[in-house]
Amino acid sequence: MLQQLYPQVQHTYRFELNKDFQFAAAHFIPHPSAGACANVHGHTYFCNLTVAGNELDVTNFLVNFGDLKKLVHKRFDHTLINEVEKRVHHPSTEAMAELIWTIVQDHLDTLPHKPKCLQVFLRETPTSYVVYRPDNSQF
Repeated sequence: MLQQLYPQVQHTYRFELNKDFQFAAAHFIPHPSAGACANVHGHTYFCNLTVAGNELDVTNFLVNFGDLKKLVHKRFDHTLINEVEKRVHHPSTEAMAELIWTIVQDHLDTLPHKPKCLQVFLRETPTSYVVYRPDNSQF
């Protein structure tokens, strides 16, 4: 997998981890102004999650890397996003990045040490990506 640098999130947490993974999925944007994107088409999405916190769990993990991958990869890989995710009517890269943040943060909220997802970096094509960060009121 290509190693790259990501936009950094300024924070005061003691630990920060980043998890890279990719998934292949199709989608379409059902709106007349979407142009060619109104047609079903696919991407190999590349995702980076930034998670931070002050405490580790009983295994000395901030979060298990495999759990993060399962939350997103298992849900979206080789799917038509419009069919598997009804919460997002127009699954743009921006909407997908926010949805991924919600899925990850919902899981993190169940953990006793309460890590936080600070950023989702989602690349749709080699030349286009989105960075989603929740507003500070989330923390």
